[in-house]
Amino acid sequence: MDDRYGRDVLARPQRAKARVPEVAADPDLVVEDAASGFCGAIVGLEKSYSGDLVRLEDRHGRSRVFLMHPAAFLIDGEPVTLVRPRTRGPRPAARTASGSRAAPVTRARTARASRIFVEGVHDATLVERVWGDDLRAEGVVVESLDGLDNLDEALADFGPAAHRRAGVLVDHLVAGSKEARLTTGVGPHVLVCGHPFVDVWEAVKPASVGIDAWPRVPMGTDWKTGVCARLGWGEPRDGWRRVLAGVSDFRDLEVDLLRSVEELLDFVTAAADDD
Repeated sequence: MDDRYGRDVLARPQRAKARVPEVAADPDLVVEDAASGFCGAIVGLEKSYSGDLVRLEDRHGRSRVFLMHPAAFLIDGEPVTLVRPRTRGPRPAARTASGSRAAPVTRARTARASRIFVEGVHDATLVERVWGDDLRAEGVVVESLDGLDNLDEALADFGPAAHRRAGVLVDHLVAGSKEARLTTGVGPHVLVCGHPFVDVWEAVKPASVGIDAWPRVPMGTDWKTGVCARLGWGEPRDGWRRVLAGVSDFRDLEVDLLRSVEELLDFVTAAADDD
């Protein structure tokens, strides 16, 4: 007999796929990033070319940013999708340039044994511009290598150990690159993090420096020189002034650089003798 309603009454009913609830990303809501296990309170929301970002701050005052992918977070162990609140809540007043909750004004902490190494002066200056308050509060020194070729020598002089960790921030850290080869086998107590951009300038959002996109530079041409020529910025030192002037806080940087620096800060501040 034909089923006039188009269904088989004897067939096993199909369960509807459970829908992951959407939760407004309100300030101070505590959530867990399902992929990394990082748990913290929501302290800010931002936009990036990859999508909306949420900044979480854990009970130790460490903060990280995460993309607001569907079902990417947990509340009480259950998956949720964070969405922007319909009405913006009150913005916390005291924040550092990195987005962390600002600590009361005190003298800078005595320098830790652990250290963060960066490729050059521009990397060091941008890290100081955005994370300077955090670095002083945690007592972390950032040292320029003046080129990644000097990494092995710098690490040999530094002598990484359980009580003195070394974090290394690397430009253009992609599979098959020179940078990837130079940072292979760095040994224990060393963490290498990086971003995919050819130069740290490119980790600054184009809109922050008043351009639509960073220009492509042919291989064999010095990247900074080629960029300045194509943008009419004059010499690289003139271009650097424009780049630095465009950076006020973490909103001006791409998420790849933000994540790498914050991961390195977590790593070096967790060394054995730092408490």
